[in-house]
Amino acid sequence: MSNEQAKQSGGLGAELFSSLRLAFSQPRLSVMMFLQYAIWGAWAVDLSRVLGTELGFSGSALGLVYSMLPLANLLAPFTAGQVADRWMPAQVALAVFQLLGGGLLIVMGYQHALGPMLILLLLYSLLFAPTLALTNSIALQNLKDPQRDFGPIRVWGTLGWIAANLALTGWRKLLGPDTAFIDVFVLAGVISILLGVFAFALPRTPPAKEARDPLAFREAIVLFRNKSYLVFFIIAFIVATELQMYYVLTAPFLGVVGSAVGIAGANVPAWMTIAQVAEIFVMTFMLPYVLPRWGVRKTLMVGIIAWPVRYFVFALTWPLYQTMPWMVWLAIASLALHGFCYVFFFVVAFIYTDMVAPSDIRSSAQALINVAVLGLGSLIGALFAGQLQEMFTANAVTNWFVVFMVPAVITLLCAIAFPVFFRPRKEELTVL
Repeated sequence: MSNEQAKQSGGLGAELFSSLRLAFSQPRLSVMMFLQYAIWGAWAVDLSRVLGTELGFSGSALGLVYSMLPLANLLAPFTAGQVADRWMPAQVALAVFQLLGGGLLIVMGYQHALGPMLILLLLYSLLFAPTLALTNSIALQNLKDPQRDFGPIRVWGTLGWIAANLALTGWRKLLGPDTAFIDVFVLAGVISILLGVFAFALPRTPPAKEARDPLAFREAIVLFRNKSYLVFFIIAFIVATELQMYYVLTAPFLGVVGSAVGIAGANVPAWMTIAQVAEIFVMTFMLPYVLPRWGVRKTLMVGIIAWPVRYFVFALTWPLYQTMPWMVWLAIASLALHGFCYVFFFVVAFIYTDMVAPSDIRSSAQALINVAVLGLGSLIGALFAGQLQEMFTANAVTNWFVVFMVPAVITLLCAIAFPVFFRPRKEELTVL
């Protein structure tokens, strides 16, 4: 029996084994993703608590702090893509950005005033934002079958995010509280320097030898002439705004309704790891099996549909949680939909972008989709989420039904519009 026949006869079981084998057969790419997202996870998760509780930063100040990275992602196509597509190998660009960024993070660890911190954080974000596109580009260009193989490699980023927060907890138990420096920045800086050094050992990913345009980002923007890609980009941007609704509002919402089933607010973060576990499972085991069989269009469609389902569950839980406590458990169970929301839509978005982009502008194309997802979409979504909650809060009580109905309806409209307007040509969806 041939290998192909074995795969077909083995079905999902064979694909699961293949995914596990791949995750360990590309150790350099796996370590790259692990460290890349460990850096982000080390500072992004607990920074708001550290600055707000320990340093007394106001809510508006925290908003400014968290807006620096989305702002930097707006410029990523003009930095990372141009450097990696035209000037130097992508792995060298990654090393340079991470080494410089690691130094800035450590310096930020000793800044306690808002002004200097914002300046340094903006400079750092301008270095870190490009690396999100660079790591995707390096992985995609060095995999034999990106549609099948990217998920098991990218899942190491989620593992890195979790590991960084466990490391932060261990750091604090070992060293004890120390107000001399901001530990989340220092830990992230150390990991960033590690990745900067390790990047020199990554597979060589040189810039294109022959390029039609010396400005790679200008060619990447030409992708918008493809009607299907333009539709996809717009919907990705809209959905990304609603992703911030999940990140900003889910924890306080579960902190309120969780009381009906004995879940303390302090334990909500532990329950929310259901989303990360689901993300790991879907990315490692389901995506490599589903994407080659369903194709990009159907997989993206399932990813979009998962969004309104989760938000409708959240919305309906609010008026019913006191009389029907089981609704709280349903809301918690719906956290597992994050695996489909994020992986089947956003991870596939990176893969689809790599499929349609010419080989000499792939880094710029990855940076371009990051503008929609991690740049403008995240920036508007974060601001919108806070304003939406304030709008429907009276006497310190938030009407979560109305709050979550807004993203539910928006994502439902996206799910309706997507199959109508996203009709790529068959040759655009050819397996790489």
